[in-house]
Formats: sequence, structure tokens, C-alpha cells
Amino acid sequence: MGTQTRKFANTITTDGKIDVVDASIENADLANSSITINGSAVSLGGSVSVGETKPTITSTSLAIAPDTSASFTVLGTNFVSVPKVELISSTGAVTVASAVTYNNGTSLTVTTNLSAGNYFVRIENNDGNAVRSSSAILAASVAPVWSTAAGSLGTIAAGATQSYTLLAYDDDSTAVSSYSLQSGSLPGGFSLDGDSTIGTISGTETGSTSTTTYTFTIRATDNESQTTDREFTITVSHGASGGGQFN
Repeated sequence: MGTQTRKFANTITTDGKIDVVDASIENADLANSSITINGSAVSLGGSVSVGETKPTITSTSLAIAPDTSASFTVLGTNFVSVPKVELISSTGAVTVASAVTYNNGTSLTVTTNLSAGNYFVRIENNDGNAVRSSSAILAASVAPVWSTAAGSLGTIAAGATQSYTLLAYDDDSTAVSSYSLQSGSLPGGFSLDGDSTIGTISGTETGSTSTTTYTFTIRATDNESQTTDREFTITVSHGASGGGQFN
């Protein structure tokens, strides 16, 4: 019986025996010599770096009023329109933001309604890449409440030395962290020391030539950077002037 030989790619078949000459197949011999990864063609035998672009959060302190619909702006990188935002309490309860506005790849405006407390912020892009803040950066708390009554702090004589105390509290009954002059002016010679839990306006009056009432606004700022403004006045009195005779 004669011998029949058939070639199959890189093999030779004989009667009752298969001799493997070369089991390899050249990539170029394939109908499709490449595959597509993330939209890019990659040749067989080649390589490609496959990476994920995850969002990040750069904001470190955020605050909103509790128990009402409120908005805050969170900053970061690699945000993709429009991501999902979740607020996570210390107990693990998750609240999904009622609205998210994509400002750009580094800024989102988030609207939600939260009970008083501190919350982690989690942002998830549509491709599944997500980030959660490493700490509870969002505080739902009320703005500072002034203890010092608005209006007149008092009246001083021209040239007198005087000191006034300002006090406001956070929602946890601790004094706020700072005070600042927002508008108006203090009497000449007076200044505000506001870098502590108690604000102090003090000095020795100078510069006025007649009875003058000074009106100004002081801002109290708490640890969550929430603020409340209050207007005050100080009057500098020059008393009676000129001479007189009584009979």
C-alpha cells in the first residue's frame, strides 16, 4: 500500500503515525492577529498597560445645616459626569445625594438632607471607579449662636481705655474658634483680638472730636467653618462743651 501524506499547517500525517514537525503558528498566519483592549488594538504577543483612573477627594472640611435640603461643593480630581455621591454616617448608614451637579472634573455641587452628625463622602464614577474620603469630612451642624447681644456694647468717654468681650457658641455648646471684623469700623485706637474662643475689642480711644457712634459687624466662625454675623455699636462721648454761668 502506498503512503499518503497530508500537510495540516505545521504537521505531517502518515498511515498510522503522526509526526509533529512544528506545532507553532505564526501570528501573521492568523486571520485576526490582534485583540482590542480599552479601544486600542494590541498585536498578539505584544503588551499594553491597563490602568484605572480613579477619582480623588481633596476637600478636607465641609459643612451644611442639618435636617433641611442643603448643598455643598466637594473638590477633587478625575470626576466624570455625572457621578453618584453617597454620604456615610459613623454608624455606616448610607444616604444617596438627592442631586449632583457636575461643575467640571475637579468640582461637584451636592444636594442632600442629613441629620446632625459627621459623614464620610463617597464618589463613584459611571465606570465603577470610586473613592471614599479617609475621614468624616462633612459636618451637618447648625451655624454658631451668639451669646453677646446685638446692639450697643457701651459708651466710653473720649480718650478712655476700655475692653469689651464677645462670645458665641457652636451647636455642641463649645465656644467658636474665631471672630473677625466684616464691615464698619471700630473707634480709633481700638482693635479686635479674635483668634481664640473669646473675642476681645479693646484699646484707648483716639481721634474723635465729637460724640460719635461706631457701627460694625463681627463674624463668629466655628470649627466647621460655619459663620454667623452680628452687628454692634460703641459710642464715644465728648460730654458737654463750652462754658456756662449759673446764677
